[in-house]
Amino acid sequence: MDRQTELALIDELLALKASMSAFLEDSTTNPADHYASPGRFEAEQTKLFRQLPIAAAHISELPKEGSFVRQDVGGLPILITRDKSGAVHAFLNACRHRGTRLVEEMSGCKHRFSCPYHAWTYASTGELIGAPHFDEGFPHLDKADLGLQRLPCAVQFGFVWVSLSKDNALTNDQWFEGIADNLDALDLPKMRIAAKDKVIRHANWKTLVEGGIEAYHFRVVHRKTIGPHFENNLSSYRSFGPHMRAVLPRTSMATLTEAARDTWHLRDHANILYTLFPSSQLLVMQDHIVWIRLNPLAADKSALQITTLAPTHGEQDAHWKRNHDITMTTLDEDFTIGESIQSSVAGQSTMMFGRFEGALAQFNRTVNQMVEQE
Repeated sequence: MDRQTELALIDELLALKASMSAFLEDSTTNPADHYASPGRFEAEQTKLFRQLPIAAAHISELPKEGSFVRQDVGGLPILITRDKSGAVHAFLNACRHRGTRLVEEMSGCKHRFSCPYHAWTYASTGELIGAPHFDEGFPHLDKADLGLQRLPCAVQFGFVWVSLSKDNALTNDQWFEGIADNLDALDLPKMRIAAKDKVIRHANWKTLVEGGIEAYHFRVVHRKTIGPHFENNLSSYRSFGPHMRAVLPRTSMATLTEAARDTWHLRDHANILYTLFPSSQLLVMQDHIVWIRLNPLAADKSALQITTLAPTHGEQDAHWKRNHDITMTTLDEDFTIGESIQSSVAGQSTMMFGRFEGALAQFNRTVNQMVEQE
C-alpha cells in the first residue's frame, strides 16, 4: 500500500468517526439456502475451490531441497514438494496405480516417496522411479507416462498457489490485479511461521469469512476480549476484483492529530484484513500477520488453519505464541457464533446485510457471480 492510500484511509475513517457515521451502502439479502444446501456446496467446490488459485502453503514451509507439505484443496489431497534444484511442484497426493494416498506425513524432507500399498516410488519432481514387478504386471505401460498427476503451481507473495484445474496456467498477475502492490508491501516471503492451529467448525465457510469483514459485532461478541480496543461499528472496505481489503480502526486512531500527520501509520491504529478469494484471509496487525485458511468440508462443516506469520528476526517465539493465543481466543468467539448461525439456517429464508455490512454483500455477490456463470 502506498503512502497516499494509507493516509487517505486514515482520513476516511477519522471523517466517519467525526460525523458519527458508519461506512454505509445499500442494505441487501442473501438466500439462506446458500449456507445449507449440499447442491450449492458442491457447486462452490466445483466452480471456486477446484478452479481458482488457492494459497496452499507458505514458502517457509519448504525451506530446503526435499521439503514437502501435505494439504487438502477442494476436497482432494495435495502434495507440494521442493526438488533438488529448488523448484516447487504440486501434485495430487495419490499413487497412479490404485489411487492410494502417497504421503501420510503432514510435512518433512524427502527426495522420494514410496506408496504404502505396493511400493510404487516417485521422485520429488513427480516421476515414477520404481515399481515392484512392473515389467511383468504392466508390460503395455511406460513408467515415463505414470508420474504423479501434476497440478498448476506458482510461488507469489510468499505463498504457494495451487489450482486443481489443469486448464489454469496460474498467471496470477491478472488474478491479483489491483491488490498485488498491497500484498507485495507486506514482505510475506521474508516471514516465518511462529505458531499454527487447526480447527474444525460446524459452520458454512461463507459465514466464517463474513464474521471477519464487519465491525458491527465487535462490541458485543468481543466485549470481554478485543472489543473495547476497537471503534464501535466502524470499518471501511475496498474491492479489488474478487478480493477485498477491510480496515478496522482501533480507538487509538481517534487520538491522531494533524500536526503529527507525518508519523501516521495505518497498522499502528487499525487491523487490516485482506480477503484473498476464495479461501484465505490475511489479518495484518502492527508487527505480525495471521493467515486464516478455509477448507470447506460440507455445507455445514469447515476446516480452518490459523497461522501466525512473524518477521524472521526480532521477538522470540514466546512473544508470538502469546499473540497467537489472543488471536485464537478472538477467532473462537467468531467461530462459535458461526456455529450458532448454522444451527438455525435451515429454518431461515434469507440472511440480511445492513447498510454498514456492505462488505458481506459484496463478498456474496462475488461468490454468486462465479458459481452461477456458465
